Amino acid sequence: MNYRKVNWCFLGMIMLHLGVVGLLLALRNVYSMGMVTNLLVSELILAVPAFLAVLTSREKPNRVLGFHKLKVSSVFMIILYTFLMGPLTTLLNAISMLFVDNAVAGIALDIYENGYVFSMLVMALLPAIGEELLVRGMIYRSYRKKSPVRALILSALVFGMLHMNFNQMPYAVFLGILMVLMMEACDSIVAPMCMHFFMNGISTTVGYFSSDILRAQAEAGYHPEALAGSETGMMAGLLSVLTLVIATLPLAVLIIYAVFRMHHRKISEVFKKEDRKSTPSELQ
Repeated sequence: MNYRKVNWCFLGMIMLHLGVVGLLLALRNVYSMGMVTNLLVSELILAVPAFLAVLTSREKPNRVLGFHKLKVSSVFMIILYTFLMGPLTTLLNAISMLFVDNAVAGIALDIYENGYVFSMLVMALLPAIGEELLVRGMIYRSYRKKSPVRALILSALVFGMLHMNFNQMPYAVFLGILMVLMMEACDSIVAPMCMHFFMNGISTTVGYFSSDILRAQAEAGYHPEALAGSETGMMAGLLSVLTLVIATLPLAVLIIYAVFRMHHRKISEVFKKEDRKSTPSELQ
């Protein structure tokens, strides 16, 4: 898909968002949208323009978005890769909480009240589909034809800004880069979808079954020093996470390199302009 069409799609998403906000403001005296409904509508605002853009592109969906099957071994490597990048994500989250409040945990408690299955649907499955279709499927793949490096940076920044808070933005940008690398390694958008689902699914599962701890954290204001009990405890916690990062980051690099090799691809391909004929998997 031409990147200009993606720009129109993104503009449509913004206009749809503004339209929904305007409608809710106009109806604020007769209707108040709950938190869960708000999240569902937010995901639809991302997905609907993306689906419409694909349908009107006159191109095959797997050509536009890169829907290719994954090997079982690739899924296993994605799960392992996601676990190994967890400590670095946790470290970035903890550092951001030194400056801003945790913007997620309080909302999560409201969602957990609707049950585990619903929580996984809203917090793991829907974001993994809607956000990946828009960011990695359309924005990255379209801009990749013009400049792969700029596409990588742009898609990561857009992914960070979609979260609309400074707490999640640092690690969301970082994860955006990692997901692009995994998508390039597997040559399929299903790879970042799986990674996104596993990442959110793990945090949702842990949060759901430890909601009492989350409520205690809410009372502490989610500030690292308050949660650790003292400034010394906070620094000790950060150093512990940093130690895990030092141990797991090299392993994650080896994993992504191995996945590239499994799919007979080179990491350098990420930084080359897309100038090739359709592969058999794209024509199916």
